[in-house]
Amino acid sequence: MNQSKLLAVLGIILLVAITVRSTFYMVDEREKVIIVRFGQVLRYDEASGLHVKTPFLDEARFFDSRLLTLDAEPQPFLTKEKKYVVVDSFAKWRIQDALKYYLTVGGQEVDARRRLEQVVNSSLRDEFGKRSVHDVISTDRAKIMEILTAYTDKEARKFGIEVNDVRIQRVDLPDEVSQSVYQRMKAERSRIANELRAQGAEAAEKIRADSERQREVLLAQAYGKAERTRGEGDAKATEVYGAAYGRAPEFYSLYRSLIAYKESFRKKDDIMIVDPSSDFFKYMKKPTR
Repeated sequence: MNQSKLLAVLGIILLVAITVRSTFYMVDEREKVIIVRFGQVLRYDEASGLHVKTPFLDEARFFDSRLLTLDAEPQPFLTKEKKYVVVDSFAKWRIQDALKYYLTVGGQEVDARRRLEQVVNSSLRDEFGKRSVHDVISTDRAKIMEILTAYTDKEARKFGIEVNDVRIQRVDLPDEVSQSVYQRMKAERSRIANELRAQGAEAAEKIRADSERQREVLLAQAYGKAERTRGEGDAKATEVYGAAYGRAPEFYSLYRSLIAYKESFRKKDDIMIVDPSSDFFKYMKKPTR
């Protein structure tokens, strides 16, 4: 009997606990909540704190009201020049109207992200289709993000979402186009390098030719100057010899003969065949005092 009473008491306590749990609910400041009864929304957007609902009939559905990030997969878009670019973007959003959010996407974050991604991609497609590759990469990038944010926020509010920012992280060419561009850039750089090498070789050839010309000119000038100096020296020597011969003809003849003897008998094995009665040996036979 006591055991039956104990089980009854425990059952009552459990029922009361379940009833209390079903009656009271806590709303965090980072959440939005709607109260639904048999699929019909009774109230929503309640302030943070403790609240009461009809137990077992009313259902509290909670949604995250913090700023969330939609980081979509990179998508290809066609530019005004009919060239594809791969765009990587993200959006910052939060639930603005819990009722609209529940009625349009069923309160499912996955569906909300899908709808928001469709809006962002549609806007990107429109904006990129109006601009060239150069515009979307450099000049108009900030303007595009501003337009995207305004348009996406306007469309997203239809299903209870507020968009704070839409950003373009990267704009790339497709892999095959990037490879083609790389090859063109490589070929262009090779052409420029070959052109610079050719110009350098031409300049080097001009410098080398000019150096050779200057060398030949300098050698010719030096040779001419040397010949003039030698000629002047020979003329001076002839003049001196002539003057010496005029003053002492016999001594001059002796001096010339001695030089001839020295040059003729420079080596021991030198042999000369000369008539002994010739004038070559006159100073050896009868040296004049």
